[in-house]
Amino acid sequence: MIPVHGRRVLFVHAHPDDESITTGGTIARYSAEGAHVTVVTCTLGEEGEIIPAELDQLGAWAGDQLGGYRIGELREAGAALGWTEHRFLGGAGRWRDSGMVGTEANEHPRAFVRGELEEQTEQLLAVLDELRPEVVVTYDAHGGYGHPDHIRAHEITTAAVRRRSGADGVRRLFHTVASAEATARGLAALRHDDAVPFRVPADEELPTTPDADITTRIDISAHRAAKFDALRAHRTQVTVGPDCFALSNDIAQPVPDTEYFVLVHGSAEGADTDLFGGL
Repeated sequence: MIPVHGRRVLFVHAHPDDESITTGGTIARYSAEGAHVTVVTCTLGEEGEIIPAELDQLGAWAGDQLGGYRIGELREAGAALGWTEHRFLGGAGRWRDSGMVGTEANEHPRAFVRGELEEQTEQLLAVLDELRPEVVVTYDAHGGYGHPDHIRAHEITTAAVRRRSGADGVRRLFHTVASAEATARGLAALRHDDAVPFRVPADEELPTTPDADITTRIDISAHRAAKFDALRAHRTQVTVGPDCFALSNDIAQPVPDTEYFVLVHGSAEGADTDLFGGL
């Protein structure tokens, strides 16, 4: 039975590892503070590139077992972050990772982007009706960096919140974003660290949001260790370095002490440093 009172937040993500990369510190912070924290994952990430060579045959190009393997990685990440509940949209395996734009994976009959928007929205509405979150978090309209599944997650979350907003429903909707200024500072520090095993990119190579557009900054400094533990759990997709991580492209991405959000629905009063501030 979900408590009617108390802080309740729901994060909607496209693939296993997205929750840890973009919002892991925030999930860990609110979990540690006693909020009811739920993560919804829309696919199993079956099309992900695999970093450990010994696991290569899990891929869609071979055994096509990566999705099942990543369920275990996601479970380990959840233990590190301490969230209350986890759900797969429509159940585990209902929707498949669509892959990047223009790939053959886009045409798979279960590809997330091929699904009916209304069916997927109804599946998310069922979770909202059961768990009754005050706050919902997902991607912006570009999906952060343009991945089709991120964009679809944005679309269904926006549609569902529109139908369940109000005093007794969702009171705030946030987009998770990366700060341009924090990213630049983090990359500058990495360029001076000889222990970084990845290529440090130019500032403009990583997708960011202008800081003038950011409404909410969540201090995760006390929870960075939990975020890094969660990132390590996603070993098929992520390699962790000192104060950074990289995906299969071996491009370093910094991990700031703050996670950044843009409030797109609900009252802004009190929301500058707290997703629940002023509610």
